[in-house]
Amino acid sequence: MKTWWPYVRLASAALGLAAVIAQLSLTLQIAMSDPTPWGSHLPTIWANFFSFFTIDSNVIAAVTFIIAAIWAIRHRRDDEKEPSWLAILLVCASTYMIVTGIVYNTLLRGIELPQGVTVPWSNEVLHVVFPLVLLLDVLFAPRRRALPWSTVFISAIFPLVWAAYTMIRANLVISPSTGEEWWYPYPFLNPHKVPGEYLGVAGYVVGIAVAIIGVACLVVWVGRRRAASVTSA
Repeated sequence: MKTWWPYVRLASAALGLAAVIAQLSLTLQIAMSDPTPWGSHLPTIWANFFSFFTIDSNVIAAVTFIIAAIWAIRHRRDDEKEPSWLAILLVCASTYMIVTGIVYNTLLRGIELPQGVTVPWSNEVLHVVFPLVLLLDVLFAPRRRALPWSTVFISAIFPLVWAAYTMIRANLVISPSTGEEWWYPYPFLNPHKVPGEYLGVAGYVVGIAVAIIGVACLVVWVGRRRAASVTSA
């Protein structure tokens, strides 16, 4: 597995980036044909696209996989474990992607979107296929290094920053699709639609924060167990 797993990572990263590019291309095409000034404002469209946690998570995972694959190929002749900085990156990427898969398939799977605004195959790659690959990476990738439990808190930094950014920016942006004076990347973050308004949104944010911490704990625990089993073997 040590010899071919880096190429699984490279192929997965290429698929994930292709899915991101395909969806971005369609999003820009829709914007360029929109007759309204807010729907065709490309800087806002670009910023909105990369404000989705799903997109950010997939890009982070793809870049991390490419870095990890290059490192592994360069060290293919030794049995050195992945360096700590790389192991931390993998924990973060795995956590974000697994949570992306969980949130999408539990909260967003049944929400209908206007026909033609998503690329079907890209949507499945970003929300199902690539998250599953990250889960398999946690369970089976070679050279796992045991990390301290403090890694869980490191993995929580980006989601917290993203949540704060999202809630601050939301009321500064006109929705490209509706012209409303706010834009939220996900309906469960929109206090104008969630029962209880900001209190209801806070409930979802807390729930997702718990999920992120829980998944990060699981990823770190698996890494520690796998590293310990290799040491004792």
